Amino acid sequence: MSLTYYSYPIGIQNSSIPVADRAEADTSVQLVVGKEADAGFFRALERHGISLNRPQIAAVRHDAGPALTLAGAGSGKTSVLVCRTAYLVALRGVQPQRVLLMTFSKKAADEMKSRIRSLPVIPPQAAGGIEARTFHSFCLQLLRGSGFRQSILSETSQKLVFFKRLMRELAHTLTREYEPETLLAQLSAVKLQMIDVSELPETTSEERELKVLFTRYELWKKETDRFDFDDLLLEAYRLLSNDKALLDSLQQRFRYIMIDEFQDTNEVQYAIVKLLAAGHRNLMVVGDDDQTIYSFNGARNDYILNFEQQYPGAATIVLDINYRSTAAIVGLGNAIIRRNKLRKPKTLHVVKPKGEPPSYARVKTTQEEAVLIADTIAQQQEQGARSFGDFAVLYRTASSSRALVEQLLIRQLPFVDFGDGQLFYDNWAVKPLLAHLRLVLDRRNFDAIEAMLQTLYVNREQAMAFIWNQDKERAKKWPLIHLLDYPALKEFQKDKIKERIKLLKTLTELKPQAAIAVLRQSFYDQYLETGKQSVLTEHKEGIKEVVDELESAAQAHETIEAFLGYIDDITDKHASAAQLKKNHNAPKRSTISMMSIHKSKGLEFPAVFLLGASEGILPHASALTADKRSDRSAAQTGEDTGAEALEEERRLAYVAVTRAQEQLYISSPAVYHGKPAELSRFVLSAFQPESEEADDSQERGELALAWMCTSDSCKVWQRIITYEDAQAEQRECPLCKSPMRKGPKRLPNAIKI
Repeated sequence: MSLTYYSYPIGIQNSSIPVADRAEADTSVQLVVGKEADAGFFRALERHGISLNRPQIAAVRHDAGPALTLAGAGSGKTSVLVCRTAYLVALRGVQPQRVLLMTFSKKAADEMKSRIRSLPVIPPQAAGGIEARTFHSFCLQLLRGSGFRQSILSETSQKLVFFKRLMRELAHTLTREYEPETLLAQLSAVKLQMIDVSELPETTSEERELKVLFTRYELWKKETDRFDFDDLLLEAYRLLSNDKALLDSLQQRFRYIMIDEFQDTNEVQYAIVKLLAAGHRNLMVVGDDDQTIYSFNGARNDYILNFEQQYPGAATIVLDINYRSTAAIVGLGNAIIRRNKLRKPKTLHVVKPKGEPPSYARVKTTQEEAVLIADTIAQQQEQGARSFGDFAVLYRTASSSRALVEQLLIRQLPFVDFGDGQLFYDNWAVKPLLAHLRLVLDRRNFDAIEAMLQTLYVNREQAMAFIWNQDKERAKKWPLIHLLDYPALKEFQKDKIKERIKLLKTLTELKPQAAIAVLRQSFYDQYLETGKQSVLTEHKEGIKEVVDELESAAQAHETIEAFLGYIDDITDKHASAAQLKKNHNAPKRSTISMMSIHKSKGLEFPAVFLLGASEGILPHASALTADKRSDRSAAQTGEDTGAEALEEERRLAYVAVTRAQEQLYISSPAVYHGKPAELSRFVLSAFQPESEEADDSQERGELALAWMCTSDSCKVWQRIITYEDAQAEQRECPLCKSPMRKGPKRLPNAIKI
């Protein structure tokens, strides 16, 4: 069967395509009549090209007191913030310096300043007096004004250098080798929960080591008079909490506060906002609980859900008109997100026509998925239908994008990956395995020896220096064997070295996938487990899927030599392609954008590919694991963390879908890391009738594709397990011989996906 996209996911073509309803056509032109006191304001906006809809007008007109503005995807929230600011100054007589706008990125802050200055309803001088800042720049200005002179660690590289030096100094006392990036992420998560490092537990050796590392880092900053970005927030909060006169002056100055992207607020930021707004309570927060996807950075969905409890009497305004996407794309987004329970009810309407329905592909592997996406992009570009810059490819985790990255590199299709810029094969969890494979081919590869030493639990720098010195005096076929004379090693460590050399000799004739599997089974999986090197990564991803992905990559090659040759070729191509990202003169629309769903929030693209819409990818395996654990513990603790994890995964799917303006492509591999992967429950549930409202327990693992008998008198159904079964066009009922149809089936509770 040829690789192609269809208008329906495989197996549910008998369902109707979700389509969003058309929005009310009236704008301020019709809704604000000439006799109203503020009609002149809205006429001026209209002449400037801004015609607001009904909920936008309500938000702009909101005067005093707290307000929660729920801004659905593509609903024009920035226009509301800008126009309300102008409304307060021009019509309510609010002095410009009494207005504070807070957001999360400098780009967003600068855009708001620029748009405010461009409005004809307030003079430029007044516009210049309005404060529009990021949280961090506001806190920095506050600290500087109060005499804080610490330098700011704005570059992550500075912190990484210190952690690497610190770990070298403490190498003799550490029982594990940690990744600096992991340490920084974990420390940030601790601090943003307003937990002092001194309060961290010390019950295990790992906890004690982490506490020592974090304490030394904090001490280093204090001794060198530095702050990192988390410190800006924490120190500003402490300053406001302890300096009543300062807080009073800020409360008097900023009488109207507006917070953009409120769903991304962490605990410290929200605490600062509450202090500033205390007393006058003139706080408008603008955000979308359906787009809360940064829990790993401390963002919490309940800040929006509980806003009315925090601020009794708060007005609630719902911006529910999407200007970004077609009705079919918004309809799919609505159908996906409506299944979440922890959300404010809202359904987006559209102004654009229906447009093309989203396209779906059920491919067998991620390699087929990569080929299909690359083919589709190349074909549309060659036909002149779209330029490369019209396309964005969104992925849940970087490892799930590996096959496509390599396909684009091989075909020389221009792209920029807005992740960390690291090639998959440079991942810290992958490099030691590749080093072992390189030693199979060349036992005197000293770079490979250095890369694998950490798996023998020896100090890499000291051990490598010893090997070099010994080999200069007396070269060995296996330089690694010099470590048997290393005086710092204990007998059991020497035994491990002998075992490792013996193991490497057995891999010579194996295919690369089998060799990796042997290495993992022999020691590497255990090493990763006991090493605890990745307690917390940027998006809380597990390292197991990275190593699984390496096995999947190796499967396409017959020999270790061929696999390593392929990696070297891809590495060279990646280095050349990386220059695109650095070349600021490259036309904006000349490259395909590749990024995680997390990175894509707030962006929009004419055509979007969402890859990996399969169980275990989206929703991610970590959420499914949490869901299984919560089934056992929720009754005891009262906290259903698994349901919360799945809801955040569904929000990720919603964010991905609503980035597309005109075309959306969704692909779902049937096999992932060598195991069957069902079509994502988020796609399946979108094609269920809205009347079939399933509770969370039903959503968790009881919706699947199945063949169902079409006879009214026969209840036979068969679950679709294999890729081939999903691709089949027809099937006969084994009992009554009637035709069977494919579709989503709610399975009995005893059967779990």
